[in-house]
Amino acid sequence: MKPPPFELLLATSVAEVVGALAADDGAKVLAGGQSLVPLLALRLARPTVLVDVNGLDLAGIEVVDGEVRIGALVRHRRLERDATVRASAPLLAQAAALVGHPAIRHRGTLGGSIAHADPVAELPAALLALGGSVVVEGPDGRRTIRANQLFEGFLTTSISPDELLVEVRVPAAGPSTRTAFCEWAPRVGDFAVAGVALVLDDSSVRAAVCGVATRPVDISDAFAPLMGAPLSDAVVAEVAARVRAACAGDDDRAELAALLAVRALREVA
Repeated sequence: MKPPPFELLLATSVAEVVGALAADDGAKVLAGGQSLVPLLALRLARPTVLVDVNGLDLAGIEVVDGEVRIGALVRHRRLERDATVRASAPLLAQAAALVGHPAIRHRGTLGGSIAHADPVAELPAALLALGGSVVVEGPDGRRTIRANQLFEGFLTTSISPDELLVEVRVPAAGPSTRTAFCEWAPRVGDFAVAGVALVLDDSSVRAAVCGVATRPVDISDAFAPLMGAPLSDAVVAEVAARVRAACAGDDDRAELAALLAVRALREVA
């Protein structure tokens, strides 16, 4: 099928994007297009205006005051391979490497994946596990939204329709930080059925799961038995049981999440 008619705006500034979104409820942002274009082709999305943001300067990566700041237009492939990301936010690099096929990773963007909020997507779960946040800009200026307040449901976030996601921020990894992202998909490049993101250091553990609900789920509490106790079969079994309980609702997916949590735990251990 072909998409319905729409106007195309090649934006040259964030202010221009925000103005276009505020002026027309039917305006949609086009970045990598890896989610939006298929929806257009199937006529499941019918925007009146596509606001192309690829000309904006939103592809920087830097570490500032113990925080990794990544522009919304950073492509998945760069996120996967960038030396700064691999050193200071390794979980994001691990998650990006699992996104689709290389052709998709060369076009898809970090900001697009986060804003699209697909409940089986890797990067939203990684952002939640890292305790990160996003910076958005709208008619009233910029504001920061923490990951635990961002994802509201299926393909739904707390970003307003007239706001543009401009930056993703996560705490920089420390010397003792270890991370893993484990998922299961029917074939390489397919959407995962479920995935577990894990961040462990000497004083804390954070984790999130994708694919078991309408949004990524924080399961950090399930890993609490790791703190102050040597890793043993009993501890691993308790963590698995707690993950299974946290993902209750679909027994098969809950069991898969528990298995992936154990795999992630063994990787970081």
